[in-house]
Amino acid sequence: MLTLPHTLPTLPEIIDGLPNISGWETEVLSVVNHDAPVFLPKTNLRLEDINAGFAIALHMHQPTIPAGHNGSLISNLQYMFEHPNEGDNHNAGPFAYCYSRMGDFIPELVNQGCNPRVMLDYSGNLLWGLRQMGRNDILDNLKRITCVSEAAPTYQPYVEWLGTMWSHAVIPSTPIADIKLHILAWQHYFAAIFGWEALARVKGFSPPEMHLPNHPDTLFEFVKALKECGYRWLLVQEDSVETISGHSIIHKHLPHNLIARNSQGETISITALIKTQGSDTKLVGQMQPYYEAKTLSKQQLGSVLVPPIVTQIGDGENGGVMMNEFPSAFKQAWWDMVNHGGGKSGVVGMCGTEYLELLADAGCKSEDFPNCQPVGQHHIWQRVSPDNCQPEAVENAIQELKQTNSNFHMDGASWTNHISWVKGYENVISPMYQLSSSFHQKVDGLLADQSAEPITKQSSYRNILLYNLLLQTSCFRYWGQGNWTDYAREIYQRGEHLLLTTL
Repeated sequence: MLTLPHTLPTLPEIIDGLPNISGWETEVLSVVNHDAPVFLPKTNLRLEDINAGFAIALHMHQPTIPAGHNGSLISNLQYMFEHPNEGDNHNAGPFAYCYSRMGDFIPELVNQGCNPRVMLDYSGNLLWGLRQMGRNDILDNLKRITCVSEAAPTYQPYVEWLGTMWSHAVIPSTPIADIKLHILAWQHYFAAIFGWEALARVKGFSPPEMHLPNHPDTLFEFVKALKECGYRWLLVQEDSVETISGHSIIHKHLPHNLIARNSQGETISITALIKTQGSDTKLVGQMQPYYEAKTLSKQQLGSVLVPPIVTQIGDGENGGVMMNEFPSAFKQAWWDMVNHGGGKSGVVGMCGTEYLELLADAGCKSEDFPNCQPVGQHHIWQRVSPDNCQPEAVENAIQELKQTNSNFHMDGASWTNHISWVKGYENVISPMYQLSSSFHQKVDGLLADQSAEPITKQSSYRNILLYNLLLQTSCFRYWGQGNWTDYAREIYQRGEHLLLTTL
């Protein structure tokens, strides 16, 4: 049974005009680090009744940009509303509705006797931006399906929130020292909006752009940070991982162990659910995972025969399919399930943590899962013996591979492999690393020398942290040179100014 530590404070959501992204690290970690089952006490599914399952996640994000009154930080969604004649900004209203609509769809389907499931992935600065805009209606609608209340119906286990990076930073090119700061910042702000109990239930992680680091040290620190922050599993893209021998994975509908070995030879692992390849938004928008699951049957996992799971994530708001086709396809799938097994047997929808807890309850152990590693790592470990793993040997192997194999790189892999998040963006990447370096030079010593009030509770620290994290937002590279790289330069300059004039 999930029990929270006593005497937890009520977290403020906004402090001195800033989002609450730091200051309660001890409390956050005490809440998220538990082994209690989250879904098992509440699930209405039984593993033995299920032939196959599917899980869909909706990814939502809007960047924060310095484009408000007098250059203030605002949500890009607010900018879209204020400039409706630019580009596709006329979609601001539909986007806002998409951020809210699961709060309507889930209760409606449950009341109709359906057994729906959905996983939600919202960036921290999207949630902050909605509050900045005064869109309490959207946040309150999300609370309806997130928070447990004696006064209202509870919509567990129908909805699962996934953690992510605070400001949609792609992990392979995020400074290693900032990975955990993004994770903790998101946990702070989520708890401030939805409460401690809701945060305690967040056990899966969705990396922005499904971007998985393949550099051994970055991957190791990422997985280590996830586990230290209480996460049990993460989503990975099918073609971003390989078997330990370097082949394409075969059992993509079963959970895997993602193995991370660093250049010191240390090893750590975490459970991965495999997001299958394909046109993400179209597949989710048309509920393809449900129809694919209909073609599958139980598979052997250790000593247990288990239902496989088709896992897919797509933008929850972006594109005509999600805005227009998804609502009817989503509802039609759950109605169809009611007519084929009552929505609780045969082919069913599941949440990721729910599925993994049902497997564990049936006797499946994580060591029964197939192992995988980021794509390309087998080339490194062919050249570097695990028994004699040294940073210099790993770096030499990487440089040799880059010289002999033009396709080899350490930029990671994502669902946008036609786009590099590094090449051509030195005018964003270099300032990003410079600001991060300056930030840590300034604050790391102060963190080690804690006074009565932790430095992370101070608004000056929180403000500098905010700019550091915002500069790492992927949008400043995704949209190409121009306005977006100008936004990045402005955020960098303000961050450096704050470092010189505060703390």
